[in-house]
Amino acid sequence: MPSCSVFPVSATGNDMTPVPVHRPALPILATVNWPEGAGTPDPATAAALAAAAEKLTNGQLVAIPTETVYGLAANATDPDAVAGIFQAKGRPATNPLIVHVSDESMALTLVSQWPDIAQKAAAAFWPGPLTLVVPKADAVPDIVTAGGRTVALRCPSLKVTHQLIKLSQRPLAAPSANRSEAVSPTTAQHVLEGLGNRIGMILDNGPCEHGLESTVLDCTVNPPKILRPGPISAVQLEQALGISVYSSEPETSGAGQGSGSDTVLRSPGTQQRHYAPRTQLTLSKNAHSVITQLIQDGHRVGWLCNSPEESAVQTLAKSPEVLVIPMPKDPTAYARSLYATLHALDQRGLGRLIVDAVPSGPEWAAVRDRLNRAAT
Repeated sequence: MPSCSVFPVSATGNDMTPVPVHRPALPILATVNWPEGAGTPDPATAAALAAAAEKLTNGQLVAIPTETVYGLAANATDPDAVAGIFQAKGRPATNPLIVHVSDESMALTLVSQWPDIAQKAAAAFWPGPLTLVVPKADAVPDIVTAGGRTVALRCPSLKVTHQLIKLSQRPLAAPSANRSEAVSPTTAQHVLEGLGNRIGMILDNGPCEHGLESTVLDCTVNPPKILRPGPISAVQLEQALGISVYSSEPETSGAGQGSGSDTVLRSPGTQQRHYAPRTQLTLSKNAHSVITQLIQDGHRVGWLCNSPEESAVQTLAKSPEVLVIPMPKDPTAYARSLYATLHALDQRGLGRLIVDAVPSGPEWAAVRDRLNRAAT
């Protein structure tokens, strides 16, 4: 899309000569599609991936799909390119980035040590939604790790993303493609709405499979520690690794902090406030009474509801001031729909969002983590 020009009146008040103001163009939006079973991508997809790889090689930013959420990618070995990620997102320099690799061989070029736990976890879950925190090599710029001594590595499973890394011939730093602390994007449209002309290209592969960010496992401590829960559960990790894995809830875990004197964040997504919609979000175990009071106070309310069939919910749903959104009872389906639901509700001009507290079981850990941070 070409850049546009507007012609404001000169500030002098006497000179009526139009002054052109050039605004950056919106990013190129390229559709990519590589169906399961297809040996090679179609010509349009191949061309889009080649163009994206060229931009990345030249130090530019590209928003990319993954099986978790859309990421904002840059050449991880180019500090200036990585700095562009922080600028586009408004991201604090203290928040490290995940580096995406094509395989274990590429990962080994970025580490000073490759612990046995990392090797076993990679063998079990790569490519896939698991990020491994390991000691970094000097080849990884400090800006990527926020000055820390560890680096977070992931090998994505989405075929177009995997191919893009191979075409780029370099690892890609890629946090979620949104403004800092905001809800992560699970569609290309979310990326466009959030970052707009701050980036040059978006690869559109449709909605993301998981809808929540990867599990992050710290492989530098014993037992290994989940810094951020995600699609790969603690139970799955323990079964694959044959050892216990430490995991705790975000509000009490001190997640992201290193041990001893090394208190630099080891993982993104561990800040107290994160994944938050623009509309104020509140978690509640007694949503009905909270919403009743909010209506009396003049608020329009969106309610992410676990039990829409209950009569009390159906009564409140009749109010024009309440929008009830039934949420899935399955944790995987809930995770897949959560961010898309929050993005949609941010467009409705609501005063508040109330979210029913989700179950306490370990299978809900990733959803609880995101909701707790969004409600902070």
